[in-house]
Amino acid sequence: GRAAPACDNAGRARPLDVMLQVNTSGEESKSGVAPGEEARALARYVRESCPRLRLVGLMTIGMPDYTSRPENFDCLRRCRHEVAEELGLEAASLGLSMGMSGDFEAAIRMGSTNVRVGSTIFGARG
Repeated sequence: GRAAPACDNAGRARPLDVMLQVNTSGEESKSGVAPGEEARALARYVRESCPRLRLVGLMTIGMPDYTSRPENFDCLRRCRHEVAEELGLEAASLGLSMGMSGDFEAAIRMGSTNVRVGSTIFGARG
């Protein structure tokens, strides 16, 4: 990966906090690992092979209308539980970044610990 060398080049003394992106919607237009074994394997790899990185949680960019598709949020919560179990951690020790300007209230209700609300604050990109 490129993150560890970037930390070295920046002279960073502390590990960089990272979140794993999980493609909870299965859309080809979205990046991220698949929920399940891919997510668990990447989490193991980060913990065992990337001393310059510290896994702090999971993130997703789900389908555009979360209000009608809460399964994207549910999927990430299940994935966090599986990853935590795999790593011997409490699920609550891993954050959940889910929800953007259009759906952050639903994301918070469903357990998000981090939301991305740029367009709510700054307006649409243009």
